Parts: sequence; structure tokens; C-alpha cells
Amino acid sequence: MPLAQTALTLGSSLPWQQEGTPEKACGTPNPSVSCRLVWNITNDERFTLFFKTWLDTPLNVFFWIVVTLVFALVLRSIAHRTITKVTLRMAEGTMSEKIRERTRTSFEGSPALLNQRRAQRAKTLGSVLRSIASILIMGTAAFSVLGELGLNLAPVLASASVIGVAVGFGAQNIVKDFLAGLFMLLEDQYGVGDFIDVGTAKGTVEAVTLRVTRMRDVDGVVWYVPNGEIKKVGNESQNWGRAVLDIPVDIHEDTERVKEILQATAETMAADADWKELILEEPSVWGVQALAGDAVIVRVVIKTAPGKQASIARELRERVKKAFDEAGISVATPGAGA
Repeated sequence: MPLAQTALTLGSSLPWQQEGTPEKACGTPNPSVSCRLVWNITNDERFTLFFKTWLDTPLNVFFWIVVTLVFALVLRSIAHRTITKVTLRMAEGTMSEKIRERTRTSFEGSPALLNQRRAQRAKTLGSVLRSIASILIMGTAAFSVLGELGLNLAPVLASASVIGVAVGFGAQNIVKDFLAGLFMLLEDQYGVGDFIDVGTAKGTVEAVTLRVTRMRDVDGVVWYVPNGEIKKVGNESQNWGRAVLDIPVDIHEDTERVKEILQATAETMAADADWKELILEEPSVWGVQALAGDAVIVRVVIKTAPGKQASIARELRERVKKAFDEAGISVATPGAGA
């Protein structure tokens, strides 16, 4: 019995059981900051106990929810800024200094078209990455808030896993399109304004998303091609192009004379003020490309600014026709004598 009384006496001397202490008023050896604050302000045990019973836990939960959301918003803002800077630098880094300088003196007088393409690429890629970052950060914050509210997250996570697997099996093509679109943007395979050939369609790209590429052909038909269905792509508008003309002349013509006229005509065009900024190198006559019936095919090539092959080829054909008429050279029809 004396031992029990001693234990009782020691127990009653514990700090949180002593009168006039926040531990006693709050009824716990480790009172919260808010409960301590209420005790220090009121110094009333009954009001402090009321606060601890009915308000302390909700206020603490509310406080941690606010802290969690504010931290998540700040982290998302930092992530968005970082992603924007990285994607812009990535888009700008795809240009070499030589091409950048060449573009500054292009037909437009400024790298406007290429800047538009880089801006579109950075905007699309940045938008996707920012969305992913927002989903991850705010999703984690939402689960933290639900945990603070006392929700058992284990069944929710298990259900989400099952639903995710089911959606993954049911939307494999969409996932494939998104992955293909993401790698297309990362590798800068093509962009808005490029003229591309994807096998099933050929035309100018009007819009690029992660799931689909929209392009318009020369007849004005708009094609929507899922990115996952594009197995290979030919881009005629990246960095530089080449206008290739195969000129058929009568088989009896002097090929050396024909080559000289073609070279002189192409060089005159390259020196023209309206075209010299679009022609990146001195034109070259490669010589006889083929023999077809009563025709000799002579090839001339010009390295051009990206996307300008067709316009340069059309202009050169007109100039060659005039030069041949003045020189009395006959243009033949390939295979006519076959």
C-alpha cells in the first residue's frame, strides 16, 4: 500500500497533471502550438479544454492543408518557369550558328518563319510538360490533404491502379500517339510551316499536338494523321533544301554546250537580287543523268533555303526555256523515240 501511494503521488506530480499548466489545461503532455497559445492568452482551463476538444484539431488540419497547398502552388510555379526556360533553350539550341546567320539574311529579311516554328515547338512541348508537372505536384498535394483529413488512401490507390491498367489496355493507340508526339517534339522532326511527306499524305504542317498532326496538301485537302501511325517522315523545310532539275534535250545536241548554257543561266539567277539570298551555294550542273529515247537528260542542282525548292525550280525552268530558245536548242520528250 505505501508503494501504491508513492506511485500515485509521483504520478500526480507529472507536469501535464499539475494545475495551472498548458499541459493540464490541454489534457495532454504534448499540447499543440495553438492550444498553448490559447492557454497563454486566456489562462482559462475550461476555455482551453473547449478549444482543445472542438477547435484544435480542425484548425491544425486546416493549417497543414493550407501549408500543403501553398507549397504545392509555389513548387508548381517554379516547375513551370523552369520548364519554359528549358524548352525555349532546347528549341533555340537546334539551330547552328551558321544556319542562324544564314536565316537572318534570308528572303524574309529576318528569321521570322524559323522563329515561329521554334516558338510553336517550345509552346507545345512546354505546355505538355507543364501539364504533367501540374498533375504530379497537385495530385500529390491532393493525396496529402486527403490523408490529413483522415481518409484511408490504400483502397483509393488500389482502385486507381486497377482503373489505370484498364485504361492503359483500352487506349494503347492513344498512348502510342502521345509517346510518338512527345519524341517528335523533343527531336524537332518537323514543326508548323514545314512541308513534309509521311507516306500516306504530303503537305504543309498547320498544327502539331501530342496526339495528331494536321497538314494541308497542294489541293487544299486537310489531313489529320495520328502521330503513332507515322512510321517515317520526309521534311523538305529543315535547314536547307535542293532544287533538282532534269532538263531533256534532243539527243543530237552538243551536251557540253547545253551544260555551259545551263550553268550560265543558273549563275545569272543566283546573282539576281531577288533570288541570291535564297540560293545558298553556287549552282552546279552535274551532267548527263540519263538517256531516254531521243532525249538526253542533263541535271542541274541548286542548294536553297528551306522550303524554297519549288519556287526556285519554277523560275529556273522559265530562264532555261528562254536561254534555249535564244540558243536554238531543242527540248526533247523523254522516251519519245522508244
